[in-house]
Amino acid sequence: MKKFFFLILVIGSVELFAQSAPKFSNEFLSIGVGARALGMSNAYVTSVNDVTSGYWNPSGLMGIKKDFQVGLMHAEYFAGIAKYDYGAFAAKIDTASAFGFSLIRFGVDDIPNTTQLIDADGNIDFDRISSFSVADYAFLFSYARKAKIEGLNYGANVKIVYRQVGDFAKAWGFGIDLGAQYQHKTWKFGLMARDVTSTFNAWSFSLDQETIDVFNATGNEIPNNSLEITLPKVILGVNKDIKISNKFKVVTEINFDLSTDGKRNVLVTGDPVSIDPHIGAEIGYDQMIFLRLGVGNIQKTTDILDNDKITYQPNFGIGIQFRGIAIDYALSDIGDQSEALYSNIFSLRFDINKQVHSQPKLQ
Repeated sequence: MKKFFFLILVIGSVELFAQSAPKFSNEFLSIGVGARALGMSNAYVTSVNDVTSGYWNPSGLMGIKKDFQVGLMHAEYFAGIAKYDYGAFAAKIDTASAFGFSLIRFGVDDIPNTTQLIDADGNIDFDRISSFSVADYAFLFSYARKAKIEGLNYGANVKIVYRQVGDFAKAWGFGIDLGAQYQHKTWKFGLMARDVTSTFNAWSFSLDQETIDVFNATGNEIPNNSLEITLPKVILGVNKDIKISNKFKVVTEINFDLSTDGKRNVLVTGDPVSIDPHIGAEIGYDQMIFLRLGVGNIQKTTDILDNDKITYQPNFGIGIQFRGIAIDYALSDIGDQSEALYSNIFSLRFDINKQVHSQPKLQ
């Protein structure tokens, strides 16, 4: 029965998350979108002012200069095993409000399903092997508005989460995010409260009798329908714009992620609140060429001699913006453990204005 190990591992992991404490629930929504943000180590809730605001901080949608914006991103993690795709649309409603829609998919495809490998007569038949996907989806509906207080914008997300493990398990979840940005001269402050009401994922399992027999034969617990909860996370940000010359400008930002799901292996651990700081910077030339750097994923670890040390994840990115088209690239090292985990990330943004047709003059 060892040939079913991978299938059992996938479904068993889902059941473990659904039954245990909510730490790392819906963690695919913590990866980030847009190569600009990833190049700055996700220190971005205050700087964001484009279509990606639907993910980072919905209040940033008020920074859109054109009538519409479209954003796209594709990334591959763990040497191409996992695929991460993102698409978004945003538009101005009027001078005081804007809206957006975002779609995220994180998945692993073509996983072998060997539950039918052996036929009824006990013969191995490799033609009976099929494949399935494990994928997480998020749909974000965003709204932003300018407040009566000068320099203050606020916004909210309503999000729907769908998670699927082949035909074996699926979950639906719902949640709300709130965000705000405040600007005073060259300083800017940001707040993003994710899952403010907690996000609830309702898991349901559909296992055929053969799979149930495999679980029983290998001593695994049969998964039951259950509820998974994502607790709130608050992100605080401070941003400073530094003008070096008429063409050079530097944007710096530091964020503090305050998780509420117990101790995490971050720089400041606590129970129930842990604090994960990360910092990023962007150097821009003539609003056309950009260089980005960032440091995040700061953790306390021990080496083989049991000595304490601090590890961190550096990120790097570049960007080009010309005539309403922005092309961004980021090099992200997941966990700073192996060259195989370096990911090349590209994203695109398109600014679109409504066509204005002039009326013919009367003779």
